[in-house]
Amino acid sequence: MENAEAIVRTGRKMGVPRRGLVIAVATAMQESNLYNVASGVLPESQDYPHQGVGWDHDSVGLFQQRSSSGWGPVGRLMDPEYATRQFLAALEQVPGWERMRLTDAAQAVQVSAYPEHYQQHEWRATRVVDAIVPAGR
Repeated sequence: MENAEAIVRTGRKMGVPRRGLVIAVATAMQESNLYNVASGVLPESQDYPHQGVGWDHDSVGLFQQRSSSGWGPVGRLMDPEYATRQFLAALEQVPGWERMRLTDAAQAVQVSAYPEHYQQHEWRATRVVDAIVPAGR
């Protein structure tokens, strides 16, 4: 929940609507199971606080973003707040993201090999966001 809280807190600071918070939490659920994951392929990522090591290319952090793809420096991507800002800033650049299915909005940002997998997390992500920020707040 700590990482989900970091996502929600960051999104609220950015003024992102609730739907964006749900999309971000669901995406992190799919990408990292809400763990801040370092990369076994990128040893430098293990120099930063992390909650496990993954082996998916040079993907790091909550959103499994890749420095080599322009998401930012490895050390910054290992910071949940920075990674969240990067994800949400990219989401807000997707035309009509607010009206898309969650999985389509997440895929527009993430470009995953498994684009439909984000959808399975929508109900849990909604409950998590509601637990952190009760409806109407």
